[in-house]
This record gives sequence, C-alpha cells and structure tokens, in this order.
Amino acid sequence: MESVKILVVDDEANMRRLVKDFLNKKGYTVLEAADGMEALNVFYNNSDIAVILLDVMMPKLDGWQVCREIRETSQVPIMMLTARSDERDELLGFELGVDEYITKPFSPKIVVARVEAILRRSGHQDKEEILSLDGIVLNKSAHMVTVDEKEIELSYKEFELLAYFLENKGIALSREKILNGVWNYDYFGDERTVDTHVKKLRSKLGSKGELIKTVWGLGYRLEG
Repeated sequence: MESVKILVVDDEANMRRLVKDFLNKKGYTVLEAADGMEALNVFYNNSDIAVILLDVMMPKLDGWQVCREIRETSQVPIMMLTARSDERDELLGFELGVDEYITKPFSPKIVVARVEAILRRSGHQDKEEILSLDGIVLNKSAHMVTVDEKEIELSYKEFELLAYFLENKGIALSREKILNGVWNYDYFGDERTVDTHVKKLRSKLGSKGELIKTVWGLGYRLEG
C-alpha cells in the first residue's frame, strides 16, 4: 500500500522537522511548506494528501486564508496548529471547517495520535476498515453494518456514530466529545442531537443496542 501523505505547514523549520520525524517513524510520507503560498502550491500539486497540519501565524498567507481557499474545493482533514489559545480563534477555525485544533507547545506524540484518529475516521488506514464487537460488524470501505450476520440500514450519521463508539469502546464519552468526533466541530446546535441519534441507533441494533450504556451526567459508553 502506498504511504499516506501528510502536509506539514509551519514557518518554523525546527517545528516542521520535529513533527516530520515523528510521522516518518510511523511510516507516513511528509510534505513540507514554510508559508501559506507554498502550502497551496504543494496542495494543488498533490491531490492525494490525506491530512494537513496547518500553522496559523505565517508570512504571505496565514493559516485562515489557506484554510478558506482549500475549503472551496476540498474537504481534506485540516489540523490547525497555533501559539494562541483565544476562544475566538477556535470558533473561527471550526466555522471554516477545521477538524482539529492544537495549541502550541504540544507533544509530537499527541499530534501523531490525533493524525491517526483522523485517518481512521476518513478511512485511510486499512487496519481500521473492519470494526466489530459482539456480533456487530462495521465495514467502513463498504459502508455496511451487520448484526449477527444480518445487514441493517443506518443513516450516514448513525453509521459514523457507531464507528466512533466502536473505535472508543469501553471509554465514557461526553456528549460534547461525541459531537466533536462525529460532527467534526461543524455542528453548533443542541447536544441533545446526540441523544436522538443514539436512541435511533439503539433501536436499529436491536438487542445489541443494550451495549450502548448511558453514563448519567456525562454521555455514553459502548461496552465490550
């Protein structure tokens, strides 16, 4: 399988090198850009980039401008890297369609872990194409779910929600975390939407729906 390409954009060479080294060790191909203009050139010349790590404060074009332009033509996952922790910056990022938001200084290991989580959600890692638990089998590439070998019909968000539960089985997940993980920060409505989708998912899973436990005062946990 061809190595997954990741674009790292930062005007600090040491930061790019640090992140690149950790990603290379995991087998990823890392492309680099030192400013916003270079980032767009690299992006348009490599249509198979799987994730972009994008610094905010850069010369020529800042991260917001780069993100806006990329979002006009692509939904490639974008992880913003910033030295600022202003809530307004985070909200702007989410409005522009940013998938993750990490404040400097950060641990390169955490960055790698988040990149891998994004790749799992977007189907770039074969080892995560099939998720299963106690008779529930979810096939990401075929977008199919079976319960005790019988196929069930799920909406797109129900499918994404079940995949998220399976990827985090045994972990208590808050409603906010589920919104962030399944709706990718682009949903600004009431957290009760999670309850509505969980209720529908439980119903469609039949007796297996009981595996999705309510964690009172927090959210849900898939037991396995």
